[in-house]
Amino acid sequence: MAKTKPSERASKKKSANGKPKKTKASPESLLIQATALLQTSQPDEALVLAKRALGLLQPGDEPTTEALPALNLLGEIYVELGEPETAREAFTAAVALDEEGVHDGAEKFLWLAQLNDEGGAESVRWFQKGVDVLKREIGELEAKRKTAEMEDELEEKKQKVATALCGIAEVYMTDLSWEEDAEARCEAAVTEALLVAPNSPEPLQTLASIRLSQERLEDAKAALNRSMALWKDLDVDDPKVPDHPLRISLSRLLMEAKMEEEAIEVLERLIGENDSSVDAWYLGGWCLHLLAEKQQQAGETKTTKALLRASRDWLDNCLKIYTVLEWEDERLKEHVDELLKELNDTLGPSTGEEEEEEWEDAGDDDEGSDDDDAEMEGT
Repeated sequence: MAKTKPSERASKKKSANGKPKKTKASPESLLIQATALLQTSQPDEALVLAKRALGLLQPGDEPTTEALPALNLLGEIYVELGEPETAREAFTAAVALDEEGVHDGAEKFLWLAQLNDEGGAESVRWFQKGVDVLKREIGELEAKRKTAEMEDELEEKKQKVATALCGIAEVYMTDLSWEEDAEARCEAAVTEALLVAPNSPEPLQTLASIRLSQERLEDAKAALNRSMALWKDLDVDDPKVPDHPLRISLSRLLMEAKMEEEAIEVLERLIGENDSSVDAWYLGGWCLHLLAEKQQQAGETKTTKALLRASRDWLDNCLKIYTVLEWEDERLKEHVDELLKELNDTLGPSTGEEEEEEWEDAGDDDEGSDDDDAEMEGT
């Protein structure tokens, strides 16, 4: 006779007190949950699970490569929690277990390049280590039979190489700018980044930054236009659209290159996607202030006033969010206070929502007919 299927109640294992036993979570499941929490901006909860996973993967004092996923995730969590020193400790422990990135790739090296408190040559060394690991992985992928999934992975790794090379160029523009061969190393790094990822906006932005430092304004503008052309007409969810920090950097470069109209276009889009960005509100207010100065020099009094009011509106919003989020960038706040004092001295007390309305009117006037201009002048 065939065996009968045990009932659900009977099949459940019970503990001594008669209650069903809880299934012990595996390290893999804990890390998956922790990663999901980190991606949804819950680093405190992610930290608890990642620590549990590390305890299971490395129960004793003896280091083991099995602990690498937990160590790397802990490093990222501590970065999110604003604890760079603890994050460095986690990534350094991971490096000690896997000095060549054979087991878990290049991420720990790239993080250490950014978190290194010594900066300069040490950051370059970590970036280069990450690049070397990624190039090895790219070579291994290219030697295999291609699939759509592998192509995506290949492109992702090439993008990481380009980002690391841009990081090297940035170091030579800042911490190591005094070195005799700094400019040559900048050029070499950004040239390689452009070859590795020709359709990536980041190397073009870095190239523009280099050209601005060389006072080659037209070349910088050309690079910025090429960079924006790669993504500006794409939907917000398209993976080719640069992340928020990269577009904040782009806005700064555009303003430095005297491309304020393009900068405000980028910043308006950023605010549309995330209206709690202190940096975006600040840069938008400053950019509108610069546009107002240009209009004033051109004798456009009405447009100047509208732009100044819009600038004040953006800067007021910046301060509100700065307070709510308890932002800690004192230099930013000092500049905002300085700009607002100047704006209030010029415009008088704020009257509410007229700033946004006048800014919209100014935009309509820029695209309107001569009749519109005449009507505006008559008001």
